Amino acid sequence: MFNPVNPSSHVTIFSVKKDLKALVVDDDHQVCGLVAEILRSDGWDAVQVHSYLECIDALDRSKWDLVICDVMLGDSDGYSILKHFRERNFTGRFVLMTGQGSAAGALDATAIGAYDYLIKPFKVEQIIAIANSVRSLLDARSAVKTRAKPKTGGYVSDIPLIGNSPRFVECLKMVGRVATTDLPVLITGESGTGKEVVARAIHLRSKRASRSFVAVNCGAIPVELIESELFGHAKGSFTGADRERSGLWEDADGGSIFLDEITETGLLFQVKLLRALQEGEIRRVGSNRSQSVDVRVIAATNRLIENEVTEGRFRQDLMYRLNAVTIELPPLRERRQDIGLLANHFLTNSGLDSEAPREFSQEAIRMLENYDWPGNVRELENAVLHALSLSDDTIYPEHLPVRVRDSKQRANTSQISLDAEPGADHRWVTLAEMEAEYVSRVLEHTGNNKQAASRILDIDRKTLTRIAGRYSNSEEQ
Repeated sequence: MFNPVNPSSHVTIFSVKKDLKALVVDDDHQVCGLVAEILRSDGWDAVQVHSYLECIDALDRSKWDLVICDVMLGDSDGYSILKHFRERNFTGRFVLMTGQGSAAGALDATAIGAYDYLIKPFKVEQIIAIANSVRSLLDARSAVKTRAKPKTGGYVSDIPLIGNSPRFVECLKMVGRVATTDLPVLITGESGTGKEVVARAIHLRSKRASRSFVAVNCGAIPVELIESELFGHAKGSFTGADRERSGLWEDADGGSIFLDEITETGLLFQVKLLRALQEGEIRRVGSNRSQSVDVRVIAATNRLIENEVTEGRFRQDLMYRLNAVTIELPPLRERRQDIGLLANHFLTNSGLDSEAPREFSQEAIRMLENYDWPGNVRELENAVLHALSLSDDTIYPEHLPVRVRDSKQRANTSQISLDAEPGADHRWVTLAEMEAEYVSRVLEHTGNNKQAASRILDIDRKTLTRIAGRYSNSEEQ
């Protein structure tokens, strides 16, 4: 973390141009001063302001290359300031920082044009990395005389994307950035991780938000009917086709279509889908007439799509067409610090009648956090509803599903122990198993931050990656 006494002691000073201007906005004078000091040490001309009015006045007085602004200000908020800057044709980079960060906040920030989203407390290196990145962008466009006005969006917070784990925050930053483009997106992740929720978030933060969002579960439609369902059919094209009918693709015209379980489709349909993506045209089954349809495609799969291509079940050219941007949603077991937040959200928004307020006991929360959740967020929601139906005012471990309670018992009996008596009923573990178990716990503790884990373990990052990879491979087998 940055040193509040001498922040520049951790800063690498670069020999750079002195005409780069940065504005730091925070009503916390100490944090504002620290960020400005870091930027000055990196060669920036940094100015500090502490209110909305000061910030707007600074915007009128000078041209800024970088603005770093706190989300919560006494007289306004960072989102409003960002919107104001964008409306005034601001061409620099705007970074929001907050002490109450969340993945949904990161999504909203990047979706409306923030360059990055910093959660306090942050490291000096993070400020330096952002500053260097902005410097590189400015250098790359230094010869460009004009710039198109950036698209503006609204601050939306109507989707329950809850969590503040580092990996989930980074994931939703990407969601926010890609939302404002028209690129195809492929969302990967295990069942129950929220792929459709993320797809809706992309749509609602895009220029297509006022048009239709059509969700299609490709795995639930018989192979012989999927082309007709998506592209429609002409009258008489097959038995039972007594009239001409439009398909779901046309229903999504001007909006977005979400193709869930895309890897469950057959190769013949994949050819038709590839053509629709490449040409922007579809042809109803049994018709000789093509028609243009303006649709943004968001696809999802819980399989490794590369493996499906290797096994010949999915077309490689279609994979490349779909995954212009790939967003990988982490499973819940890899973002355990979000489990309590999600559980309390489901508790509060269950819709079940209750005369008394409900809460989790600490032991119940620990039990939820120790369970691996193979069904991910969807399974957690069902577990909370199960517990609600059995409890009164407080949810205790005995109210949780048996599988959650049993996993806690298994975890307790499988703890690595070095003091077992000879001949005792105890499964001895190998050194490799102990190593893998310990490394996985350290990675979990650091939120999968390999740099931090390497420091704790006192090994280099390459060694950590090798050990973690070996552990991952053994788990798959």
